[in-house]
Amino acid sequence: MKGQWVYLYRAVGKFGKTLDFLLSKRRNKPAAIKFLARAREVNGLPRKIVIDRSAANTQGIKNINRMLKRFACPVPIEMVRIKYLNNLVEQDHRFIKRRVRPMLGFKSFASAASTIAGIELVNMIRKGQFRPELRPFQQFCQLAA
Repeated sequence: MKGQWVYLYRAVGKFGKTLDFLLSKRRNKPAAIKFLARAREVNGLPRKIVIDRSAANTQGIKNINRMLKRFACPVPIEMVRIKYLNNLVEQDHRFIKRRVRPMLGFKSFASAASTIAGIELVNMIRKGQFRPELRPFQQFCQLAA
């Protein structure tokens, strides 16, 4: 974005379902905590998280585990840092890269965030992440919100 790096946090489930995503200007502890808290709020508490070697993600998970301990949650979130288990996220991420690369970047953070949200939405539809009790337009509006 205007020659500056921005970071796309993504959460993908065990079976390839996109759980959540967040575009952030920084890759630090507060950004990781914000993303993990939002993902946990929407999808529930995970037992295990596979992450890369990012210190920000490690600190974010440790912070969430401290909060869980304060609320007397008996089981902390387990961190797994095995390089090959992260391939599911990386392979799912290539669909976004394929769409964004020809655009040659974005001029504003807001346009980048809305464009990537649209690309993620299309990929979620492509993967069949629909609830059958909702009509397609209602589902689209819920996913886009």
